[in-house]
Amino acid sequence: MTTPQKLAVLLIAMAIAFCAAWQVQAWRYAGKLASQAALQADDLNNLTQAALRQQQTEQDKRQATEQQLAVSDQQHTRELSDAKRNQALLRDRLATADVRLSVILDAKDPASGSNVSATPSTVGVVHGARRAQLDPAHAQRIIGITDAGDQGLIALKACQAYVSTIIQKLRQ
Repeated sequence: MTTPQKLAVLLIAMAIAFCAAWQVQAWRYAGKLASQAALQADDLNNLTQAALRQQQTEQDKRQATEQQLAVSDQQHTRELSDAKRNQALLRDRLATADVRLSVILDAKDPASGSNVSATPSTVGVVHGARRAQLDPAHAQRIIGITDAGDQGLIALKACQAYVSTIIQKLRQ
């Protein structure tokens, strides 16, 4: 074999070795990329699972809070309904004269020196004090005012319970 032929064979051998090394490196690099992609996919999957668990936990907390608020709302609605019913019964009793509202008179006041008897009636609760009965129309107005006050207090209680429940859940 002549020198140019040896040189050609050597160049071909080097080219084959270079291509083989290049191919081996490509395979190794592809393997590394595949393993990195698998690790990245696993990490992404773990993050997704953690996010889903967190979301489920928050959703469970929200549902529990909503259920608590619904129960509280039902309780306050029931209290308001009971108060309205009691006020209506009292108004009806006042209108039919079953019950009469009266006020205690000041015994020291010269203007109260009226002829109102000091003996209590069957409906009275204060014994021995001078009392004057209120006009039924005025009694109805007083009951209306106390009814509005009772409704306002029940609504305030409901609002306070709602706010305290929300604040309690936010602190958790």
